[in-house]
Amino acid sequence: MRFASLGSGSRGNALVVEVGSTRVLLDAGFGPREMTRRLARQGLVPADIAAVLVTHEHADHAGGAFSCGRSFGWEIRLTHGTLAACQARRGAEKIELVDSQASFSIGEIEVQPFPVPHDAREPVQFVFSNGDRRLGVLTDAGHVTAHIVAQLDACDALVLECNHSAAMLAEGPYPAALKRRIGGPWGHLNNEAAASLLARVGRSRLRHVLAAHLSDENNRPVFAQEALATVLGCKPDWIGIATQDEGFAWRDL
Repeated sequence: MRFASLGSGSRGNALVVEVGSTRVLLDAGFGPREMTRRLARQGLVPADIAAVLVTHEHADHAGGAFSCGRSFGWEIRLTHGTLAACQARRGAEKIELVDSQASFSIGEIEVQPFPVPHDAREPVQFVFSNGDRRLGVLTDAGHVTAHIVAQLDACDALVLECNHSAAMLAEGPYPAALKRRIGGPWGHLNNEAAASLLARVGRSRLRHVLAAHLSDENNRPVFAQEALATVLGCKPDWIGIATQDEGFAWRDL
């Protein structure tokens, strides 16, 4: 089992998970041409992707899903609420609805969705498994719930949202209403919230921790790394960063 990011941030998100010969894409925030370029950087072509899982309807996560679906023949899996919120973007894609609480399989990959608090119609995040190893992904959540903690417990790898530094957001140039949205209970996790989540889950199996969805304006990679490293008692540079332009290279489990 391995995984790689094609890019993470407010300008587009996509993560590839591979088990054996099965590869799925988590979110598609890039159009067909850019998606093809980013897949090639990881040694892949669009035909390698079995399906796309969409977490929610915001453009940086779903903006390329339907155009890529039409261009590449990809199956798109998403919740009923996300599909309803994306109606204007639909075409002749292959659509499969996801129950936010029910696990399912795509080829050799076991998938467990779970609901998260975010300002979207029916947002979910996912845990991926090959039956032995578990990868947990959490971005676009306004606060940490007990259910999120339970779902991400005892994972072998975690990709966690570290969207902003609370101090940088408070002191930055954003309008007050936008600051309230980002920092509110239906917005995005800051570095300290991500660290508090990490402190609440079982960590004995962890081999990789990556900070994702960092704001260009309201965060710095070193701040996210320091917050997460403090919980783990490791050096900050052990914490990986999913960048907007490069994502991160393959990580093995």
